[in-house]
Amino acid sequence: MTDYDGFRVERDGAVATLTLDVPGKLNRVSMAARDQLDGVFSEIDRDDAVRSVVLSGAGGAFTAGGDIAGFLQRSPWEVSRLAHAVAAPERCSKPVIARLEGFVLGVGLELALACDFRIAADDVQLGLPEVTIGMIPGSGGTQRLARLVGLGRAKDIVMRGRRVLADEALSLGLVTEVVPAGDLDATIAGLVEELSRHSPLALAMAKRVLNTAYDGPLHLGLELEGLAYGLLRQTHDFREGVEAFGEKRRPEFTGE
Repeated sequence: MTDYDGFRVERDGAVATLTLDVPGKLNRVSMAARDQLDGVFSEIDRDDAVRSVVLSGAGGAFTAGGDIAGFLQRSPWEVSRLAHAVAAPERCSKPVIARLEGFVLGVGLELALACDFRIAADDVQLGLPEVTIGMIPGSGGTQRLARLVGLGRAKDIVMRGRRVLADEALSLGLVTEVVPAGDLDATIAGLVEELSRHSPLALAMAKRVLNTAYDGPLHLGLELEGLAYGLLRQTHDFREGVEAFGEKRRPEFTGE
């Protein structure tokens, strides 16, 4: 089993689960962990047996943020490039689900924003408190948050360093769904099962087109969508989907 700094990786069938686990420190994310998470997501992306990824935290919290002292041990150049590692869930072609409960602060929220789905327990507290220590969110937080909830709301959250609770997070579209804490695992298992019924090629292509074209001009997004549509037209999975629809049966997608 590979040793990681403050997290573990488990595989159960077609699901890979990454769990932040630093007892007594609310699962703080070290500088080393950022680099290792980047590598793990790359490995998972290359593993055809994995269909979905869940990013979680142990002990009732996702994470209260990064290892603050660690920032002073990295050069300004290194710190300026931290967003690359935290974007690993976004680069992964598989659907990535953030399992959120308790504290989701700092780099924790930045990691969650890079995921495709954010399923939250009703006790969740989300925030980017970096201004309170004389810093700003530097791993994608300002940019992904503004694109998700709008510029004015992002300023309200970032510039005040305030926490967002479950109901507000849902109304802002900051999380996908809010459920009672006791229902969190069952809800995520249901989403994983639902995604497993779809073509992995179609899911990967949809994710890529959405992420790539979202903030670009409409005509370029339509062109990219059309090219992806034409590419999928040539796949076994699309033919299987059409035939299964006609035969009124569940399709058997192979990812080819």
